[in-house]
Amino acid sequence: MRLLAPLAIAAASISLSACGNTNSNPNQYGPSPTLPGPHRGLLPTMKIANPSGWGDQRPQVPAGYTISAIATDLKIPRQMLVLPNGDILVAEGRGGGESKLTPKDFIASKLKAQGTSPVKGGDRLTLLRDADGDGTYEGRTVFADKLNAPYGLALVGNALYVADQDALLRFDYRAGQTRASGPPVVLTPLPSAVNHHWTKALTASPDGRFLYVGIGSNSNITERGMTVETDRAMVWQVDAQTGAHRQFATGLRNPTALAIQPGTGQLWAVVNERDEIGPNLVPDYLTSVREGGFYGWPYSYWGQHVDDRVRPQNAAKVASAIVPDYGLGSHVAALGVAFSSPAMGARFADGVFVGEHGSWNRTPPSGYRVVFVPFSNGRPSGPPIDFVTNFMGKDGKTRGRPVGVTVDPKGALIVADDLSNTIWRVTPASPAPTQR
Repeated sequence: MRLLAPLAIAAASISLSACGNTNSNPNQYGPSPTLPGPHRGLLPTMKIANPSGWGDQRPQVPAGYTISAIATDLKIPRQMLVLPNGDILVAEGRGGGESKLTPKDFIASKLKAQGTSPVKGGDRLTLLRDADGDGTYEGRTVFADKLNAPYGLALVGNALYVADQDALLRFDYRAGQTRASGPPVVLTPLPSAVNHHWTKALTASPDGRFLYVGIGSNSNITERGMTVETDRAMVWQVDAQTGAHRQFATGLRNPTALAIQPGTGQLWAVVNERDEIGPNLVPDYLTSVREGGFYGWPYSYWGQHVDDRVRPQNAAKVASAIVPDYGLGSHVAALGVAFSSPAMGARFADGVFVGEHGSWNRTPPSGYRVVFVPFSNGRPSGPPIDFVTNFMGKDGKTRGRPVGVTVDPKGALIVADDLSNTIWRVTPASPAPTQR
């Protein structure tokens, strides 16, 4: 085992030098991102996060906004849910743990782990409460524990739904509860064999009849075979009462967060695309999710760009692949999405916030921020705007990595940071900033 450390360093160095001429930063934002030709090396280009404490630093936000930590010392916070009474539920956990197929997989996993928190995942839901509404969340309790890497959260009436890495659960919920009144009911099992992409994103339809579950692939490009990809790389539609489910949309390599667009009821997702064909391929994306739609994985990316690593190919599927709505940039690792509201201020009133966890296989690094994607007439319109930054500082140190984002009714953006194990709250000045 001791010999593997120098081997990993050597392999990473080889990969970095081999890809040294591919580090340009093309415009990969919006509906028509620049897509260079694929580039393959011994290992992906690697630039692992270098964790460091926040100390006296903080994430940076636009002028006219302030940021504060409302909870610290959590156990890998992922996604959050603002309850009707203003309480915030935080899902904490770390899943996965699939076996490594090749020495390359082993090396890459060891290196990636250096850029994550050493804290053991909590496998729980923590409830945060601001009883007097002053922005300080003085109340903190464990709402439910002994879960299995919880991630997605949704509330429909008095039913609280939690997507563990292996099952969709339902708790009874009453406003004001600080702890679940009993164990959850399993609504339906979720695919969990191997669990290369273990996170299970979750949201509910506006009428509460259906739940939508994002389920990632079990590989990069089917190197484990297609059998283990059954019911994966897709969004399920689940009957909230019976647990009956069906495929809603497919070909989404790793749909990590889901949200319903206010006013339209349209389902949107952020998706992490494939790796190992260069630092500028393939852009992660934000897209509306069409019922019955196919989005390319594994056969193609960004519509009809064929990935020739996949065998056998499927020309008919490639021809049907839907082009995503909006590129976010390659390897930004988008893990959170939330629609904004006018309470966030005029400049950020119409659009979505996206939490970008940050790259491990790109130099220079990408992501490590929360961006705002403006909308116009219900569609993305214009380049992304930095909203929360400085998670990776100019000194090269990484102090945080954003995951889930949500907007509370008061007009605050809530951000989960699973490196410093912190929940951040961003609020506009009063009155809210106006468009410049």
